[in-house]
Amino acid sequence: MPRDCARWNNKAVVVVRRLSTSLLVVFALFSALCAAQSNTAPAAQAGAARLSSITVTGSKKFSSDQIAAVTGLRAGAMVTRDDIQNGANRLSQLGPFATVQYRFGGTGTEVKLEYQVTDAPSVPVTFDNFPWFSDDEISQALKNSVVLYDGTAPDHGAILDDMSAALEKLLSSKNVQAGVSHQLVPDSSGDKHVQLFRVEGADLTIASVNFSDSFANDDRAIQSSLVNFVGSPYSRAAIELFEFEQVRPAYLAHGFLRVRFAPAAAHMEKSQPGTASSRVAINVNIDPGPPFNWSGVSWAGNASVSSAKLNAAVSLKPGDLADGVKIEATWDRVRDLFGRLGFLDLKLDAAPQFDDAAKRVSYVVTITEGPQYRMGNLVISGLSVEGERRLRDAWKIPEGSLFDRVAYDEFLDTGVKEAFTGLPVHYDKIGRFVEEDSKAGTVDVMLDFQ
Repeated sequence: MPRDCARWNNKAVVVVRRLSTSLLVVFALFSALCAAQSNTAPAAQAGAARLSSITVTGSKKFSSDQIAAVTGLRAGAMVTRDDIQNGANRLSQLGPFATVQYRFGGTGTEVKLEYQVTDAPSVPVTFDNFPWFSDDEISQALKNSVVLYDGTAPDHGAILDDMSAALEKLLSSKNVQAGVSHQLVPDSSGDKHVQLFRVEGADLTIASVNFSDSFANDDRAIQSSLVNFVGSPYSRAAIELFEFEQVRPAYLAHGFLRVRFAPAAAHMEKSQPGTASSRVAINVNIDPGPPFNWSGVSWAGNASVSSAKLNAAVSLKPGDLADGVKIEATWDRVRDLFGRLGFLDLKLDAAPQFDDAAKRVSYVVTITEGPQYRMGNLVISGLSVEGERRLRDAWKIPEGSLFDRVAYDEFLDTGVKEAFTGLPVHYDKIGRFVEEDSKAGTVDVMLDFQ
């Protein structure tokens, strides 16, 4: 066996271990490459074979040709074992693939290569402060420059840097010389994550915000909050948060339970001749839908609290405007009722039932109570002997009694300060920990005064 072939076979296990993802090494490849070496006279071809074909299987998002294009390998080229491994490295480090394996075989001087991949989870992509371009323009630029860009992105990987580089090139077309960063962040609702791309050092401010719907333009609460928002740094994430925290609640409070916000459109204001504008105008398109009236609620799964008691927590009466803010407050009061009885893992699923013809809404609320907890140990640290004594005297949940989550919250909000009245206790913050033991059905509370 030629010396290079022996060395390749000896390193076969090392190849598998060295890669971050598992590589399926078929030793027939080494044989094929060795055969190619023995049949190829020029020294420059030692340890190489001609790649007759390269295919990629396993992805549901990308074609074989798309993925093969980023490996750096081309059919017809001479390849070595390191070339094949480097191609697998590129795929595994790129980000869109959770696993990468390969196998190959061939006869004589020809080698057929197959990479096997599985798709990694992806998240939506958002472009935070690119008012010079529309989303379509940005998306098209990325598709032209980044082979595997499909409108989403993985949570990590080299493709994110490729996307940043493509965006920097797009910025330069508008004479904007700036770097582009990327970061995985929660979306405006906090329920999901997005991959956020941001122009670093862009000195942009919000000049105006215009709403497509008359309600937002006329509502005093929205317009009042808008005064402080205009003039702040331009950021799409900030606009979405403003919509979620300031505009959406106003619509919900007036029964617009199906209000929808389209992505805000931004454009640069015209600048004076010879100057560059840094002011951004925002257009927010809102589809309010119809306002609904309240029709009632039905309960399921509530074994420990009667439906009558739950109904008493509902402030709305049939025929009232379906105030979405009051509806959310109702669910909070229901959670408190169960929280007072030690149900700390309660799940509440409130499903709206819309009657579009009558413009009425009712709710079917399914409750999963979970285990019921009793008070275990109270552990206090960071206080003097007198400070700890006072705190224990003020504690409202005796050991062995049902753990009252509401009483616990109230104690931290006001009870601690009241316990220290007249005592010179100094602390900057309280580390608070609630440790549940579902098997024992107990809760230990740890308070660390720092």
